[in-house]
Amino acid sequence: MDAELTRAISGLLTAHDPATTPVADFLGARFDAGLAWVHFPEGLGGRSAPRAVQQEVNDAFAAAGAPTLDSGRHGIGLGMAAPTLLAHGSDEVRRRFLRPLWTGEEVWCQLFSEPGAGSDLAALGTRAVREGEDWIVDGQKVWTSLAHEADWAILVTRTDPDVPKHRGMTYFVCDRHAPGVEVRPLRQATGEAEFNEVFLTGVRIPDAHRLGAVGDGWRVAQTTLMNERVAIGGHAEPREGGMIGVLARTWREHPELHTPAQQDALLRLWVDAEAARLTSERLRQQLAAGQPGPEGSAAKLAFARLNQQISGLELDLLGAEGLEYHDWSFRRPAHPSMLDGSPGYRYLRAKGNSIEGGTSEILRNIIAERVLGLPQEIRVDKDVAWKDLPR
Repeated sequence: MDAELTRAISGLLTAHDPATTPVADFLGARFDAGLAWVHFPEGLGGRSAPRAVQQEVNDAFAAAGAPTLDSGRHGIGLGMAAPTLLAHGSDEVRRRFLRPLWTGEEVWCQLFSEPGAGSDLAALGTRAVREGEDWIVDGQKVWTSLAHEADWAILVTRTDPDVPKHRGMTYFVCDRHAPGVEVRPLRQATGEAEFNEVFLTGVRIPDAHRLGAVGDGWRVAQTTLMNERVAIGGHAEPREGGMIGVLARTWREHPELHTPAQQDALLRLWVDAEAARLTSERLRQQLAAGQPGPEGSAAKLAFARLNQQISGLELDLLGAEGLEYHDWSFRRPAHPSMLDGSPGYRYLRAKGNSIEGGTSEILRNIIAERVLGLPQEIRVDKDVAWKDLPR
């Protein structure tokens, strides 16, 4: 990190004491100083600095006790919406949305998946029809985390049904509070309503809130999806962080339950988790050179597999005690985390890791084709107009 950045950080910390400055005010000052995303352009929270410097800046603020946003509530905005807005938004859109996103004043959700268009996102059918300077949107989205709390949504729609499915999509920023947006909770196996289904009926979106060109929504969505997989599977963890830390603590607290077979299983999972952690660290360093690529799919795939195996071993270790379930509260979790609650909760919630953010089956296809260079899967609908596809 160069001397100019070091001085800027020091000056900000002197002028805005992290211990006494309200969180939104501190984060706003950090954005205005170009110290939010330092690789972003000036005026948009950055200084056009090399992306590799970002981690050093984050570390410096963390060492000073500076506040950050809760990743459970703001992860979609920070990890997915922000890089998409930067890459594809107009100057007006970026100026309007990036600062309140960074300060936490506005919460974001993702309106992508639909009934019948989850793993095959390009099959989506939510229609957007141009009407003057606006678009009128009708359709249904599903599995939308945080829709009940969000202010804004990143939204992919079908704008041309007469071309193959990947070519007729357009991407928008949608006001979650706009007339015609209805959010309904979906209960999951844990008993929570962590996500929702969202109905869009005659929702009016200005063309100024379009990201990318008309019909180019699939390419824009790839920016979101690649960043999403890194955000889920490639986040920074200390050694024995995350689920493996919970399992190791349970093991140490119950020596009377140990068996040689379980010890062998624990050691294998510990090594796998450490290898995944170090691989994710290397992936984040590689990202310093540019946008996420298909390698993020491998990190997310490993994350899902490990969490399911670790939570399963925890239940095996605890036996009947592990089957007790104390979390059936039918709640709207403010900060959902697999590390909270009982072993039974972790076991059930981990099942969703291989679905959310791209199913493990789809990620294996991406790794096979784009990383390993294996032949592509046969796609008989590749050149068929969307309106002619069976549904």
